[in-house]
Amino acid sequence: MNGTAEAVFAFLDGLGIDYRQAGHPPAHTMEDCARVDALLGAMTVKNIFLTTKNGKRFFLCITRPDARFHTADISKQAGSSRLSFAPEERLLEKLHCRAGSASPLGLIFDSAREVALLADRALRDVPVLAFHPCDNTQSVAMSGSDFFEAFLPAVGVTPTWVEIHDFLEK
Repeated sequence: MNGTAEAVFAFLDGLGIDYRQAGHPPAHTMEDCARVDALLGAMTVKNIFLTTKNGKRFFLCITRPDARFHTADISKQAGSSRLSFAPEERLLEKLHCRAGSASPLGLIFDSAREVALLADRALRDVPVLAFHPCDNTQSVAMSGSDFFEAFLPAVGVTPTWVEIHDFLEK
């Protein structure tokens, strides 16, 4: 386990959040995550790290694994100019994650609160959510209420709720 994941687990333990953890081969796609979902009885959240054109504002959008993401729609809901994918070096700098392991659990490392969280409104009704602890060879499942009502307040983050209407065909 890398030091970043260890820090995430220590943070969750410090909050008294009940979670389940599973190690697995690197999960590079949402299809890879679906196998872990079955193991953990959870929904792995899709994470999209975004920035403004000038690279001065950063957003992490979390959504359902089958949701189709439209940057123009999300940009408008975020009250921002057109958002695009942020470079991996900024993801590493802000959230201590590499591409393929982006996670809202990395918000524990954003002490300057430079990353805003955009959360798909449909996630509020998911009983158990799963995330990588900034390492795509592991997953952590916790109740949605623990994530939204305990974890996010502990890191000083209030999500901006967004509506994502379209779904990819299965």
